[in-house]
Amino acid sequence: MILSLLKRREGRRGFTLIELLVVIAIIAILIGLLLPAVQKIREAANRMKCTNNIKQIALGCHNYNDVNGTLPPAYLLGPNLGWNDENNMGPNWAMLILPFIEQDNLFRQVATSIQNYQAWVDSNGASGSNDQTWRSILVNGVVFRSTKVPTYLCPSESNANQKGDRAGGNWARGNYAANTGPGTPDASAKGNSPTYGVPGGGSFSGGGVMAINWGDAVGSLLAEGGTSNTVMINHVRVGPTTADMRGTWAFGITSITAGNAIGDCYTPNDRGCCSDDVSGCNDRPDIAMGCWSGGYGQTQARSAHSGGVVAGMGDGSVRFIRDSVSQRNWYFMISRNDGQSWSDN
Repeated sequence: MILSLLKRREGRRGFTLIELLVVIAIIAILIGLLLPAVQKIREAANRMKCTNNIKQIALGCHNYNDVNGTLPPAYLLGPNLGWNDENNMGPNWAMLILPFIEQDNLFRQVATSIQNYQAWVDSNGASGSNDQTWRSILVNGVVFRSTKVPTYLCPSESNANQKGDRAGGNWARGNYAANTGPGTPDASAKGNSPTYGVPGGGSFSGGGVMAINWGDAVGSLLAEGGTSNTVMINHVRVGPTTADMRGTWAFGITSITAGNAIGDCYTPNDRGCCSDDVSGCNDRPDIAMGCWSGGYGQTQARSAHSGGVVAGMGDGSVRFIRDSVSQRNWYFMISRNDGQSWSDN
């Protein structure tokens, strides 16, 4: 019987090296074929989640308008301060709509500080104060500026956990920005409407939907350029380094898009050198993140989604704006009062 078992064992044959290599090659080919499909499915899910985030934010802005009579200001700025003062600028639009995106508990922690700063702005310094405690108030053991708000983060963002290190440091990131129009933030402050020459001919008004110390009313926006025709919320990307403050949800000056569709800041996801203007940023046109680090000014809509950016329109709807949109049409999309029609084809 033992001899019989030994003979059976001798008759068995394992895989040859060539057979193993063939099997491994087949598995590698299958993985190679499946991986792009899996990536496409994942990106489709991410884009759907991102679209839902912007939808919630757009509706939050509308609810703020219903209560206050206007959309929120891009960010608050006290009297006699420079518009690019990192250390003294006040709360921004993303903070002001927190109660309207189911973040009431977070808002209540900083409500008094916001009220103090708002009173300082409204009274032109006669009352209120330059209250900056909102930046460092503890919320569940984390300072407010470091608090991550899931609704403000695109799931395709690769730098979401990389905190911004300017103006006290440890600023949590965010991927959505208020549209302050084709003009730079100082030009559109308080609802001013600069006029610019547009590629293809003509000069047109370039007012923003939200601006420093000002937000348009939804009803006014409807009459000016049409709520469905005007971008209210843009997608932005997080800077590739901690010193690059692009994409920081509570940091007013980098929670906006401004000065795009003019100068060297062309269209969504443009690959121009020095396109954005953000102090301390990194110029990375190779990844569609071109930036001049010498100061603040222009900031473009950008996303990690293939082919374009997700945008929230003035009527609360969400659109996907393709990178191929012309600079002329992009200008008309982000200006609230240019009086022109456009197509994103």
